[in-house]
Amino acid sequence: MLVETHEAYLDHNPGRSHPERPARLQAVLAGAREGAGAEALEWAAPRAATRQELERVHSSAYLDAIEEFSSSGGGRIDADTAASEGTWRAAVLAAGAGLDAIDRLDEGEADAAFIAVRPPGHHARPSRAVAVTASALTARGERVLIVDWDAHHGNGTQEIFYEDPGVAYVSMHEYPLYPGTGWLDESGAGAGAGLTVNFPFPAGTTGDVYLAAFEEVVAPLAEAFEPTWIVASAGFDGHRCDPLTGLGLSSGDFADLADRVMGLVPPGHRIAVLEGGYDLDALAASAGACVASLAGLRFRPEAATSGGPGHSIVNSVRLIRERLEDGG
Repeated sequence: MLVETHEAYLDHNPGRSHPERPARLQAVLAGAREGAGAEALEWAAPRAATRQELERVHSSAYLDAIEEFSSSGGGRIDADTAASEGTWRAAVLAAGAGLDAIDRLDEGEADAAFIAVRPPGHHARPSRAVAVTASALTARGERVLIVDWDAHHGNGTQEIFYEDPGVAYVSMHEYPLYPGTGWLDESGAGAGAGLTVNFPFPAGTTGDVYLAAFEEVVAPLAEAFEPTWIVASAGFDGHRCDPLTGLGLSSGDFADLADRVMGLVPPGHRIAVLEGGYDLDALAASAGACVASLAGLRFRPEAATSGGPGHSIVNSVRLIRERLEDGG
């Protein structure tokens, strides 16, 4: 089990009161050690992504602006997003982590990789580590299934691959919630029509609903799409203790979800990239459960959950998929 991380990720500082704080990464790494055990983990430091690799998903002007903004000391980008002097280096190393993991998995160093990075950014338009990783894979002819279980819809990831026939994107998120995208009718366009799938779940949704979504929609999609790689946007802010969201998941649910999603492709083709999660104890337990699952181990600090709302959303998505497959 490969874990990619770097001390430079701690240098991204969005401000003292911001929930996306450096302590998140420390909690995740502690949880990984507890969940999988030191003997199961192979630690690696990533390389920085090259300019050419970044420009697969970012415009040159966008990159120039962010680098200059960070090097000049940073500040507020918008109401939710801030950068510091260390943000650019952290972001370039975050983007490179998935690329380094691909190389290491190709060499047979591990069966799966967990990318513990900061800053997260599946809202970024165009995006970051998940998008750079997926784009590198499709550039060599791979078919990539991205499964995003962060509580916030990954609008940036969706936008990048909305018309891409080489990437299928599935998002399971709370709705309504920032950024307000990810409704049922957002299903891809052009050559990518039908390859975007959104589950806009209500607050209180529990793990049994996520597993129903997998069994009734995600698994059939994967059977038809035949992905060669899985890249997971592994957010843990769907935990019932998270202060920013209202979903009802537990750490045990994240283990169950990781088991099913990563089982869709063979070992050596599985990557999970850290996204959200803002209660440190819940984050450590959930990340530990996920990393243990990726390592083929069982670690469930909490039982799985059930009984919440959301089954009607799964049924709606299933019916939409059926109509799309019938040409409707």
